Amino acid sequence: MRREISCFAQKFVLDLLYPARCPVCDRPAPFGTDICPECLRALPVIETRRCAKCGKPVEEFEKYCEDCSKNPHVYTRGLGIFLYDEQMKKTMAALKYKGRREYGAVLGRLVYERARGELLRWRPQAIVPIPIHPDRKNERGYNQAEEIAGPIAELAGIRLCPDLLVRTERTGPMKKLTRAERFENMKNAIAVRGGCFVPDRVLIVDDIYTTGATVDAAAYALRSAGAREIYFLSVCIGAGFMITY
Repeated sequence: MRREISCFAQKFVLDLLYPARCPVCDRPAPFGTDICPECLRALPVIETRRCAKCGKPVEEFEKYCEDCSKNPHVYTRGLGIFLYDEQMKKTMAALKYKGRREYGAVLGRLVYERARGELLRWRPQAIVPIPIHPDRKNERGYNQAEEIAGPIAELAGIRLCPDLLVRTERTGPMKKLTRAERFENMKNAIAVRGGCFVPDRVLIVDDIYTTGATVDAAAYALRSAGAREIYFLSVCIGAGFMITY
């Protein structure tokens, strides 16, 4: 009991002296919270009809987005929680490039809260974050996808496997590549670590889904190693026609 009180007291003091910064406005969040209530309400949660494959917002009469209607993805099904708008671009850039590692835990919790129904339906046996190249991880100090995946795994009670996938090549910008070129560029850049067991149902976690090339590359590696059902969750997802064929 004393130990519990001591831990609570330590957390109280830390929250008081070093309040968490809101991942949306980057200002100190209200005491005892990790995101401002007004910022939480302003998050661009996708509430409209979604693509039946990748989860991008679509029109009411559409089953699939334009990307998925033209492209047979390797993964089974996926979902991005927030629209990748200007505000979320700033938040994700702060997480990835400005050292705001703590944002990953907040975003992971928000993703879990919005995706609990899907997790119950998909029943993944392992959660696997998209890997980044070791050089990039050394530069950054962490893998943002792993920071997001951690709280999802903990809250869902699903095994986190941060080392199941490895990045074997450091890929460059892909903005000007076609969909086929993107996939070829990524296909050999992600692999299953040698000697690792791959379960039947796997959930991939990433920060941003745009064209799906990275998730497809990870799914390709997992499927080649024996996975049968491969799902993904991402914090953000783009909208509209995003790639050239």
